[in-house]
Amino acid sequence: MKRIRIGIIGLGWVSTHRHIPSLLRNPRFEIVAVADRNADLAVRWAKKLRVRHWSAASSILEIDWLSEVDAVDVATAPMSHYPLIKGALLAGKHVITEKPFAMSLEQGEELVSLAKIKNLRLAIVHNFQFASSTQRLIKDIDRGRLGTVRSIVAFQWGNPLRRLPTWYEQLPSGLFFDESPHLLYLVRRLSPGPLRLVHVDSCPSTLGLRTPASVDASFRATVGEVDIPVTVNCRFEAPLSEWHVAVLGDKATGVVDVFRDIYLKLPNDGSHGAFMVARTSWHATVMHWARHIVNGPLHLVGRLLYGNEIVFSRFAQAIDGGYDANDISGDDALEVLKMQVAIANLVEQRCGEGEEHKWD
Repeated sequence: MKRIRIGIIGLGWVSTHRHIPSLLRNPRFEIVAVADRNADLAVRWAKKLRVRHWSAASSILEIDWLSEVDAVDVATAPMSHYPLIKGALLAGKHVITEKPFAMSLEQGEELVSLAKIKNLRLAIVHNFQFASSTQRLIKDIDRGRLGTVRSIVAFQWGNPLRRLPTWYEQLPSGLFFDESPHLLYLVRRLSPGPLRLVHVDSCPSTLGLRTPASVDASFRATVGEVDIPVTVNCRFEAPLSEWHVAVLGDKATGVVDVFRDIYLKLPNDGSHGAFMVARTSWHATVMHWARHIVNGPLHLVGRLLYGNEIVFSRFAQAIDGGYDANDISGDDALEVLKMQVAIANLVEQRCGEGEEHKWD
């Protein structure tokens, strides 16, 4: 088959460490062009990738190589996603983009509608659901190894000293708006039923930032006549950076360590006696280090792609097959954006009022 010619817009960290390595591993893609508002960066990566076309551009109108590509990869700051995606779709190009793909529901709905009208594929990089750890968890759920799911817990601790984008404070609710899609699409993918937001609480930054110190969102997943609690808890002023998602069943608990790409399945500890506690410690220790031996070296050398390679593979298959990519389509991203905007709006409006935010 003819290879899919793709151009990359944005050559920051996520592009060069996740997107480009994933594209280079996929034989369906051929990187033929790059663009960045930093001309030196664009030239350097054009030479490194041995591509003829490059542009120093901050808007779609400044890019002169669109006629040379079949698809565009948007890996810029979130504020620029909407005009770049819209311009590429209007130019007749398939688009894959970093999250969040839009800054408002109106923008998101417009982009999803435009892609359908133009019969083009729009995909969003919701990658952690395809990481090996999450895939192991999903298999255990599907095979009944966790038993009946009783609840789902996702939490994020963020150290403000870690590597962060320069622009995150420009976003509504700051870093929450940029990072929350990961936890939200994960709980949506793992939930046994549709999610309904019922409660939001937030605490303002103690550092004088727009990013709040905390955001806590509670959902309910309705399965038949039973509601299952699903919670997302974020702490943005922590001394550690950790992201974890746990699915609690009546037989066992499945835990994903997102950053390390490690999955633990811990059996029901019954009466919580000394033997059962020791058994849990044994399972957790052995499983953690067994996976760390595999993933640790890949992490150190920057080759742990956290499911990005599967995202780009699904994008290629969607282009070839003429259908929306499963779990990463515009419709999927729009559902995540609805969850995200509902929480972010309340955080922006009421953070600091000391109120709890509830829905009937």
